[in-house]
Amino acid sequence: MNALVALCHFCELHGPRTLFCTEALHPPSPDPSSQMGTPLPGDRDGDREGEGLTMRANSSATQRGEMCEGCRSLPASHPGFVSIDDETGIRFLSHQHPRQSQLFSVVRQACVRSLSCEVCPGREGPIFFGDEQHGFVFSHTFFIKDSLARGFQRWYSIVLVAMDRIYLINSWPFLLRHLKLTIHSLQSTALKVFDTEQGGCPQRALRMNNVFSPAVFPHQRSGNAARSLTSLTQHPNLWASLHCSFSWLLKASGSRLTEKLLEGAPTEDTLVLIERQTEQEEEMSCWEGAEGGGSESQLLQPDSKLGLLCEASKSDDVVGPKFKSLRHLRQVLGANDFRQLSWHVLMGNQVIWRSADPGLIQSAFTVLKSLLPVGCVRSVPYSAQYEEAYKCNFLGLSPDVPIPAHVSSSEFSVLVDVTLKACQGPAAGEDEISALYQFTISSANTQPTDRGPTLLNKLEVALSNENLSVAVVSHCLLCLKEEWMNKVKVLFKFSKVDGRGREDTQKVLALLGATGPGEEDNVRLLKYWMTGLSKTYKSHLMTAVRGGERSPSQ
Repeated sequence: MNALVALCHFCELHGPRTLFCTEALHPPSPDPSSQMGTPLPGDRDGDREGEGLTMRANSSATQRGEMCEGCRSLPASHPGFVSIDDETGIRFLSHQHPRQSQLFSVVRQACVRSLSCEVCPGREGPIFFGDEQHGFVFSHTFFIKDSLARGFQRWYSIVLVAMDRIYLINSWPFLLRHLKLTIHSLQSTALKVFDTEQGGCPQRALRMNNVFSPAVFPHQRSGNAARSLTSLTQHPNLWASLHCSFSWLLKASGSRLTEKLLEGAPTEDTLVLIERQTEQEEEMSCWEGAEGGGSESQLLQPDSKLGLLCEASKSDDVVGPKFKSLRHLRQVLGANDFRQLSWHVLMGNQVIWRSADPGLIQSAFTVLKSLLPVGCVRSVPYSAQYEEAYKCNFLGLSPDVPIPAHVSSSEFSVLVDVTLKACQGPAAGEDEISALYQFTISSANTQPTDRGPTLLNKLEVALSNENLSVAVVSHCLLCLKEEWMNKVKVLFKFSKVDGRGREDTQKVLALLGATGPGEEDNVRLLKYWMTGLSKTYKSHLMTAVRGGERSPSQ
């Protein structure tokens, strides 16, 4: 992500000033011009010394002379902070000002606007502003307690500047959540220092007893009108900690959203996954807000390492025997039991597995979930108690968990009991599961599944054809699911949105090829898959219908 993070401060003597800035430098791509020694824009000889981290290229001696203690974070001679991402080779550089004069101007304007022009209700909180020329800015303003400041507080802001407006807006919940943690940590640390100073010498009573003069107001506070943020927080490694926080924010912001090339419109599974990710981020944001931001020093640990700054680590592979594909599952269970189990999955019945091996159940659910749209899947991989069907249609249980009587006698559920064989033969390759386990499938449903839905019949033809590889069968299943999801959309529009009668619906089913052998199962499958339609599609469809209803009157 081509962005830049800066901490800004409104000085009582000099106005808005940039205190600390972190930028990401991407490794140069090998091209003939760079190999021949052609200088890059902004890569002057003066910048190459010390990696361009000093302020000599960005500020004159006059500007440095106007800086007070509150306007300065690092001295001009300080080399700054550098972190290198080993995976991508990106360098994260931090100093008081950016290394390039163009970026210095952009950050300076963002600083002034965030602390002087753009104001949100209550003056504290996030705001968004910018344009194509100077970049777009996500800014969060906040106050830090100071016993010697006017009103006993100082005004700061954290700005994130980028040229991609859409990317910045889509990252709003993520940026807001993590900037709040940093701000809360700064405020809570400064509040402790404020309470200590007020306990030793209360400034409010002292100011009320002295003669007030606006001209000499800063001098009446023993010359400490401009106090540095390090002094306010009493944090010796404040800037190193902020460098770690800002570097992680830039790295995480760049990796959380990636561009993908889609051939045509996004599928329903893609839309559902996007909706679920958005809901999880919103829930996490609300939960963290209710918790009050967590530990005070969570983002201010100076010994943090950039290599460990990852949101989530990859889980280990399932240990032990596991199902590898639908064909493997069919070979282990047998053709008849596999068809019965697949029929229950496609009809939306609850599929219950009981086994002492959670990894085996997880692999079985991973394979069976591929039969359904993502929106129809509700899974509890392994539980110590039974969960009702409205909570999950895939349920994994330990062997000692009893099944309620109303579930055992229901035709809308199927139970798979996995037990160890008494005499275990030699295990080799895909026969390992068959050699170790015995599978017993039971259900109160007596309806014959020999006809079944058309989708299941076509899938079994592909699975039984040994000339087709597993990858080809997976693509066949994907095409079948898309075909029937398109039929689901037509039926949903026709029956639910337009509200057509039974006779018209029957004509549409015949047109969709859902009648004939297995018609009952086809209709049941279509109705069940309607529950997996994304909210985005339903909302778009209802909006289009309402717009069409208004157009004749207009």
